[in-house]
Amino acid sequence: MRSSVQRLRFALAVASAAGAALLGPARAAAQGGEPQYFAIRGVTVVPVSGPRVENATVIIARGVIKAVAKDAAVPDEAWVIEGKGLIVYPGFIDSFTDVGIPSSPAPAAGESGSRPQPPASRGPEDRPGSTPWRSGADEASLSDKRVETWRSAGFTTVICAPKGGMLPGQASLLDLAGERNGDMVVKTPVAVPVSLQPAGGFGSFPGSLMGSLAYVRQVWLDTDWSTKAQAIYEKNPRGVARPRFDRTEQALSDALEDHALVLIPANNATQIRRAFELVDRWHVKGVLYGGQMSYEVAGEIAARKLAVLVDLKWPEADKDADPDDVPSLRTLRFRDRAPSSPAALAKAGVKFAFYSGAITAPKDILKAAKKSIDAGLSSDAAIRAFTLTPAEIFGVADRLGSIETGKIANLVVTDGDIFDEKTKIKFVFVDGHRFTIREPEKPKDPPKGDLTGKWKLSYTTPEGPEESTVDITMASDGSLSGTISSTRGNANIVSGYLSADKFSFTINFPIEGSLTDVVFTGSFDGTSIKGSISVQGLDIEFTGTKPGVHQISAGGAR
Repeated sequence: MRSSVQRLRFALAVASAAGAALLGPARAAAQGGEPQYFAIRGVTVVPVSGPRVENATVIIARGVIKAVAKDAAVPDEAWVIEGKGLIVYPGFIDSFTDVGIPSSPAPAAGESGSRPQPPASRGPEDRPGSTPWRSGADEASLSDKRVETWRSAGFTTVICAPKGGMLPGQASLLDLAGERNGDMVVKTPVAVPVSLQPAGGFGSFPGSLMGSLAYVRQVWLDTDWSTKAQAIYEKNPRGVARPRFDRTEQALSDALEDHALVLIPANNATQIRRAFELVDRWHVKGVLYGGQMSYEVAGEIAARKLAVLVDLKWPEADKDADPDDVPSLRTLRFRDRAPSSPAALAKAGVKFAFYSGAITAPKDILKAAKKSIDAGLSSDAAIRAFTLTPAEIFGVADRLGSIETGKIANLVVTDGDIFDEKTKIKFVFVDGHRFTIREPEKPKDPPKGDLTGKWKLSYTTPEGPEESTVDITMASDGSLSGTISSTRGNANIVSGYLSADKFSFTINFPIEGSLTDVVFTGSFDGTSIKGSISVQGLDIEFTGTKPGVHQISAGGAR
């Protein structure tokens, strides 16, 4: 019997689970004491850097690709994988994300969910919205549950950067596996992301787009001045007042000295053209991110010789949008034509790579890329946008992005074309370690209805009544994905399904140092849901409704 203190702690954990960030295994290692040598024999290899090779053998030794050939000799110590009917791709790269950085701790109970206004800036040591000393490499952790889910979807590598503010931190290139957190880091820094979202409201600076542009411009000017002043001082410090230290300037100066790119937000045509001017004005090596309206300005981007990171979260109507709110013709055109931007960039000769953007279920990333193929992009170009091109953009093509002798053994092994919905990923290799991909549980019966949409969940914890919102997307086979949010934070659905009128979905988080599945199970009657939240033997009942949908009870309408 658990003590009352333990039971209370578990119950509070369940209450926060609906808004907690997912945390995965504390260590992500290859399975089960396998050897350091592998031979994948009789496969079709898609090297990306050259033509396909049929009936080939790929040799992996100590994390590195040692041979790719039809007649490659298999070492005696190699673990042989018979690959007839299988296809080997380079490991996929998500070119701009925070996967690998666990979410910040949830607010304490009772705290307001509203975003606090930042304090006014008081000088160079207190720059608003600027933390460029933060690093994806420093904050990367194998405890982030998304490491496993992204890897299971074929992603072996990410460009990982902190979020929050206008200069949130430096991006690092991470491989999604290792014995310890530091094993993930391949190269750092590789980029300095910039956001032009104002750090506060009109009551604080910068509280507008114009203020953000002026502020970031001043940061670059200050950094340039500081770098030159420090160099002069280092040559002859005697008799000269030493330059004052500024953490922001020092971090940016060091990153730029390491040839880090500057990632500039530019999604629509106006923003893209503005980014051209910012690159010149800031005197940085810029890369655009967003790029969904590149179909209008692909030629101009090509003329400027800039690379683009394309956001795969294509624009779409809000699921709960007011039906009387008719979008403009330009908005409708943007939604329709955005997936054609990669084809336009390819035709113009622009280097571009894909990133997941706001996509929360990694299986949806390849589906989104398939839309660009349907809109005119070749399948080979789409594969390149996930592999060799991002490696080139971020300066690691000498070790990643293609299947070539001497490169890191990051591979994806499938039983068919990677963009075919029926294709299954059989194995993923990260740094030469093999991970077998297991199929998620499938519903036994066809779903009765559609759970897609936003649901308000209500339940009672020891602190009293609470609510959270789950935004569910249901596939035709009944499988579920989506997000859960509350004043305590946000979380992803790891797996779930609707079978007949019964549903189940799972999130995962740590309790007292141990990772625990939190399972939501219940029934669906077409307009409402009800069930229980289960964790370590404890159950809390919940009900769910769609906001704005009138429910019918035995006593009539309510």
